Amino acid sequence: MTHPFEAQYAAVRESGAGLMDLSLRGRILVSGSDALMFLNGLITNDMKTLAPNSWMPAAFVSVQGRLSAAVRVIRREVGYLIDTEEATREPVLKLLERFTLAGDFRVTDLTESTAQISVQGKDAANYILFDFRRRASELERQAVLRTRDGTVDIIRATHTAEDGFDLFLDDNTADELWRNWTAERAIPIEEDVPEVLRIEAGIPRFGIDIDDTTIISETNLEDAVSDTKGCYVGQEIIVRIKHRGHVAKKMTGISLQESQHIDANTKILSIDDQEIGRVTSSTFSPSLNRTIAIGYVKYDYLAAGRGVKVVSAEGEFPASITDLPFIRGSWYDTDGDA
Repeated sequence: MTHPFEAQYAAVRESGAGLMDLSLRGRILVSGSDALMFLNGLITNDMKTLAPNSWMPAAFVSVQGRLSAAVRVIRREVGYLIDTEEATREPVLKLLERFTLAGDFRVTDLTESTAQISVQGKDAANYILFDFRRRASELERQAVLRTRDGTVDIIRATHTAEDGFDLFLDDNTADELWRNWTAERAIPIEEDVPEVLRIEAGIPRFGIDIDDTTIISETNLEDAVSDTKGCYVGQEIIVRIKHRGHVAKKMTGISLQESQHIDANTKILSIDDQEIGRVTSSTFSPSLNRTIAIGYVKYDYLAAGRGVKVVSAEGEFPASITDLPFIRGSWYDTDGDA
């Protein structure tokens, strides 16, 4: 049963909980005695600080500091599970497989044999308690709860700016969990609703807001980069930019004054008609009752509240620079840094 847009949106934003099937994302297990050494030389965060049963955001970048993938790395008792967007599953897999002959470094694609479900919303924590007898408030932001039978990993994570949890589980148990939670009135979030929620949350999507031409320093993925770790691919460029002070342009939010369809790559102009950026994704926000967009704007124009203009085929529309996320939901009300 597909619920109306309004019911799906309200389940996450207002009360209750929404269920997202994230199984199309990639799940790649890296194991072996050389796994830490090789992975730490490839990603932007410091995996030496990653304790068992914890996770961290990270990114794979090129030697030019350009993004190959934004990922999450979960440290299991044996190996590291890399969670990546659907669009970057194959590139990450190919990158990792290059090192399988260089030492004790094993790469296993678990995507087809596993599933990934997310529960999002103010009531999300009660669903963890319902099925796993564990108070979700006890699960810290970077911790992993692994069930005693070893079939489910649970992390606290948001895709919506509301509190939420991602579950990594065997494919043959996912359907039962989904049925249990929908029977308990969790609402499946489908079709266009996840896209609206993620833009409101200011979360970039690979292939839309970020791609292999994007320098990671231009994004809002700062928590995926360690400033203290040793050498890794792309570090020289990232450090050089940091020491220089800032990048030429950076990801930001843009709020229009009303509802207006805006295409990707729509130009952003200053009040005096200088071209200063472009839109990457946009949507109408029911909570804000206006069109909002993620885009890139020249550094000198990034001050929140600054007036700009968005120029599309339909005309020229007044807008303003807005800090991301657009909506600071229940994720920001819970303990810990968001």
